[in-house]
Amino acid sequence: MSLSRRNRILLTLSVLGLTGGSVHMASAQDALPPPDFSDETLIPEAPTEISPDNQTSLDMIAEVIEALDAEATRNGNNWQFTLEEQMLIVVTDVNAGRMRIITPIAESNTLPEEALERLMQANFDTALDARYAIGQGLVWSVFIHPLDSLTTRDFASGVLQTKSLADTFGTTFSSGALNYGGGDSAGILEEQLKELLEQLEQNEAV
Repeated sequence: MSLSRRNRILLTLSVLGLTGGSVHMASAQDALPPPDFSDETLIPEAPTEISPDNQTSLDMIAEVIEALDAEATRNGNNWQFTLEEQMLIVVTDVNAGRMRIITPIAESNTLPEEALERLMQANFDTALDARYAIGQGLVWSVFIHPLDSLTTRDFASGVLQTKSLADTFGTTFSSGALNYGGGDSAGILEEQLKELLEQLEQNEAV
């Protein structure tokens, strides 16, 4: 997996392998815009106090995202960044002690019925820690984790799984982690995670 830093670009979406109806995917001109940091539904109320464990996790998240994308944007404790041309959003709620990594995939109202069923099947066996979800008229890839116990490995794995679910939407619908069907996906994700953690260690040493 390349970890080169790229300029943020408009997300181009594609779906392969879906049958039973045409699927309209968002293009640079007609995409439903992903929520941004001005969307009050995404921004938790400011906490009166941030616990030391939560602050440690927030600092770690910031360091990892900076290593992945030097042009990442931050608003409070929420981020938007790009990994290999895939836009991802990290939303934290220190009051509830939770964090989410999300990325938009497709317009939900244009998917054939069997595609929606396929998402639920994938959530059972191949999505695992990340999940497909529908909100605000879009299909999302979502990873959710408690904030205070979040480790660098947890967060890095969450980023890769969230991206993998978006990348494989319409084909294998896989987070790249272990799945009940076996196969090679686990080894591929583990190698990518190893490379990412090594890259983060190199950045810390600089």
